[in-house]
Amino acid sequence: MNRAALLAVPLALIVPATATVATGKDPSVTISATPRPVEVVPLPCFPSGRLTLGMTNTGRKPVIADLRISGESPLILSRRQFSSYLPVDQLVTAPLDVTVPRGTAPGTFNVDLTSGRDRLTAPVTVKPAPPKGPGDNLLLGEQAVASSTHGNMKLCGGVDGNSDSAQWGASGWHDATKGVFPDTYGVDLTGPATIGRIELQTLDSARYPAAAMGLRDFDLRIRTAGNWITINETRGNIQGRVSVSFTPVPADAVQVVIHDANDHGYSRLIELEAYTN
Repeated sequence: MNRAALLAVPLALIVPATATVATGKDPSVTISATPRPVEVVPLPCFPSGRLTLGMTNTGRKPVIADLRISGESPLILSRRQFSSYLPVDQLVTAPLDVTVPRGTAPGTFNVDLTSGRDRLTAPVTVKPAPPKGPGDNLLLGEQAVASSTHGNMKLCGGVDGNSDSAQWGASGWHDATKGVFPDTYGVDLTGPATIGRIELQTLDSARYPAAAMGLRDFDLRIRTAGNWITINETRGNIQGRVSVSFTPVPADAVQVVIHDANDHGYSRLIELEAYTN
């Protein structure tokens, strides 16, 4: 091609087209957080408060933006920054889990969000811990321990207060070792509590029937005076809920030892509860 012919070619055909992306503190980014306020309870396995953070680019070209996150003591935040590429007029979101240490007194604390010139304060309300009297579930929200936990589940899913099998996946626990038994799941209490009844809820819904996917063979144990005591041995179970009562004793831990499941695959547990009577 001669020089004259080259000059006749449109510029867009010989120069690569690249999108312009602004970076840094862009004034066209607005931030959001929902819900407000978010509520938390000062227990290690009580469902955490979750804020949904958002950034929206209201400018005329894509940007890369940073959302900086800080919180008042005693708030514990799952992240300190949220960075993202933002197309024009599109909301981009990210979760922020908020927890507080055990024993935190009720009150309201703030999470501060900043991106460029936009600032937002999201209040966090700390609620009282649930009562743990004779008629209350002594394991609710307490620290769970397990032999393993599947990556799609949460360790705390078996003591979060949700015993609805239809919500399997959003709540509940199962182990990470398919076809390998025994598995264990339980709760360590902060001190001895008088326990006389244990309730175990495995899968039990139209979609997830206990006879097909629930726990089959398992032992229920308590730890008292430093020693583990087996208070029940269940074999061939096809029920969703199993309730075991016994003479109340002081115990500082409760555990289910699972020897087999009805599909011989994973140990699946929706909720583990313990009561004084």
